[in-house]
Amino acid sequence: MRYLINTVYAGIISDAPTFSQIGMNVLQFLLSVFSVLAIIMLLISGALYFFSAGDPRKIGLAKKSAVYSVVGVIVTLSALILVRFIGNFFV
Repeated sequence: MRYLINTVYAGIISDAPTFSQIGMNVLQFLLSVFSVLAIIMLLISGALYFFSAGDPRKIGLAKKSAVYSVVGVIVTLSALILVRFIGNFFV
């Protein structure tokens, strides 16, 4: 007889990650995604500013998107600092 599914027995997992480790892993992933998005937004803002051709409305849009991307980076980094502080406090 051929077994298609291997049998797995329940047991104690001694090397399972803690909740704080899981949270830090998720946060590191999100930080890397948001960092890439912030760099892309800064490049788009630079392109908008470069191709504005002196139009004040387009220049304002480029400056506003650059400010928003920098604010996003600051919020992301502050979230990282806050979660690390809370994680170290409870562990």
